[in-house]
Amino acid sequence: MAGPLQGLRVIEMAGIGPGPFCAMLFADMGAEVVRIERPGTRTAPHDILARGRSTLQIDLRAEGAAGSVLDAIAKADVLIEGFRPGVMERLGLSPTECHARNPRLVYGRMTGWGQHGPLSHAAGHDINYIAISGALHAVGRAGEPPVPPLNYVGDFGGGAMLLAFGILAALHEAKGSGQGQVVDAAMTDGAALLSSMMYGFKSAGMWSNQRGENMLDGGAHFYDTYACADGKYVAVGAIEPQFYALLRERCGIADDTAFDAQMDADRWPLLKLRMADLFRTRTRDEWCVLLEGSDACFAPVLDWDEAPAHPHNVARGTFANVGGVVQPAPAPRFSRTAPVMPPATAHDDGEAMLRRWGATVAPVAAG
Repeated sequence: MAGPLQGLRVIEMAGIGPGPFCAMLFADMGAEVVRIERPGTRTAPHDILARGRSTLQIDLRAEGAAGSVLDAIAKADVLIEGFRPGVMERLGLSPTECHARNPRLVYGRMTGWGQHGPLSHAAGHDINYIAISGALHAVGRAGEPPVPPLNYVGDFGGGAMLLAFGILAALHEAKGSGQGQVVDAAMTDGAALLSSMMYGFKSAGMWSNQRGENMLDGGAHFYDTYACADGKYVAVGAIEPQFYALLRERCGIADDTAFDAQMDADRWPLLKLRMADLFRTRTRDEWCVLLEGSDACFAPVLDWDEAPAHPHNVARGTFANVGGVVQPAPAPRFSRTAPVMPPATAHDDGEAMLRRWGATVAPVAAG
């Protein structure tokens, strides 16, 4: 079965992080993606973000490079680029120049600060972008500094996924209008958008600025991680009363009245200490036997090696081993157009793919 984006043509200007991840999402869903990268680039087998693409090596500063790329863009549906604002313009590949060749083109731009604003030309990384959105401030333990949530919130969630959503929305609109447009995806905007529920809670007086004192940030005893007797961890998220009641029952604290007032935040610090003592009485596997698969909202905290082997992930095919590289499989799932796991990395056959599109583009080496 072909992926749901079969027939969609995408040009990716090679970059790092969110741009490649966005292009990977399109490749995973069956789009034909040609990745334009610097001459001499070698894609490592472990570069999962490069999977499923064809590549074409072009020195974008060489004479004739812009014209060569524009020839490809003329046959494409989507362009993805993640340079600083102004770089594509200096290369002769601005939205104006691209739309002159292909009015239906959806021009996706991925940056941290966005295409305009006081910070738009400054360097930065995920941690900086989520810092000004409010998201970073909220992550961490009480009385301790904010903790970087890897680069999930800015690069991938607020960046690449929102860019992919914006591109698909623009493609849908273009079906009716016949016109493409620019999608300006800024990680600062996306990280703020991912925080919508928390801003709503804050407005309602249900969320404070103090880390580790709220229901979903580790402040509550029923929504946190706990160390076990073997030093491994479990995660508990029993918010609803019936799930909380089952957690108490299976943990042997159903008759302990100290746990009755579940939502009394003043009691949370003491109850967290008691829960911590409780979970240290068994190993993680022993707690899994007692709680996993029940409505107690429980799961073991697995590391990178353990997660691919978990029975639920195995049953769903959540991970795949391609060329010896263990990696997450494409998601989400479709009932009729399920994509096939693409190759582990990009392949140097972009010229052949572009010829199939009807473009006569050849690699352009450095001048």
